[in-house]
Amino acid sequence: MRVLGIETSCDETGVAVFDVEAGLLGHCVHSQIDLHAAYGGVVPELASRDHIRRLPALVRQALAEAGCGLSDIDAIAYTAGPGLAGALLVGASYAEALGMSLGVPVLPVHHLEGHLLSPLLSADPPEFPFVALLVSGGHTQLMQVTGVGEYVLLGESLDDAAGEAFDKTAKLIGLGYPGGPQLAQLAERGRPGRFRLPRPMLKSGDLDFSFSGLKTAVLNVVSASDWNSGDAGDLAADFQEAVVEVLCAKALKALELTGLSRLVVAGGVGANRHLRHRLDSATRRKGWRVYYPEPELCTDNGAMIAFAGAQRLVAGEAAGQGGAVRIHPRWPLATLRAPGAA
Repeated sequence: MRVLGIETSCDETGVAVFDVEAGLLGHCVHSQIDLHAAYGGVVPELASRDHIRRLPALVRQALAEAGCGLSDIDAIAYTAGPGLAGALLVGASYAEALGMSLGVPVLPVHHLEGHLLSPLLSADPPEFPFVALLVSGGHTQLMQVTGVGEYVLLGESLDDAAGEAFDKTAKLIGLGYPGGPQLAQLAERGRPGRFRLPRPMLKSGDLDFSFSGLKTAVLNVVSASDWNSGDAGDLAADFQEAVVEVLCAKALKALELTGLSRLVVAGGVGANRHLRHRLDSATRRKGWRVYYPEPELCTDNGAMIAFAGAQRLVAGEAAGQGGAVRIHPRWPLATLRAPGAA
């Protein structure tokens, strides 16, 4: 079975072809960073229009990389949510119309399920069950995963997610869009320990997160009369250290509470080198394993959507033949069910 995956939830247009026997055959992504940079953030209407403009060419490119044509596609999977409503509508409409014209099954896929399962595409994939730390854009969650669609929410962010806090903090200290990756690069040149930033909910006794207070603490530093922009590197390093410390502590606690020994880290913040180093060291000491997607699969992409859709279809998930556009801009991951479950 060959599945065409389409991702248009926010500011990346991703298309991929996944074969359940041969693996990932073609994969391409267009980022809208340059488009939104002038506005300091994603403009939903511009994002939607750019998806419309880019999607047909990316489909042709992914098919060419896969060495196949539309007639060789057996099913289509697309991101139905969560995400920007207009952006989701572009991918959903394209996928449903294409599925109807080809007469193949079309399956709406949860964006975060794509991220959660993306490490299974790597050369050394984890086995079920595992704990997943999802740090993607506006989401920071810990899930217990026992199979496809079998997810139990252990904890989540009560306000700003880690990715949001990175982006907003970057803006506070004068960095451009996208701020998160720029802040992480700046932090590598800084010296942590200079600023006394809080570790929100580090000792809360649960697995929930809160990063809005940390962002406010940074605002207080840069608003002070003695603030010097030359100290931005040290502040970035202290901010990153605070976020990473909380994420690591909660992830390790989740492993202890569940009795599991495998941790999956997925989403854009999962590419953060400091986070990976801290998690690798901590899990190694405990005799546990941590798994990550390949670096190019940490950001939004069609490969994870094609893969998640393929896993559900192989497991017996029912799918329509195209035509009914289905999107869910707000779609809790914990509401998903295993394929075939009531």
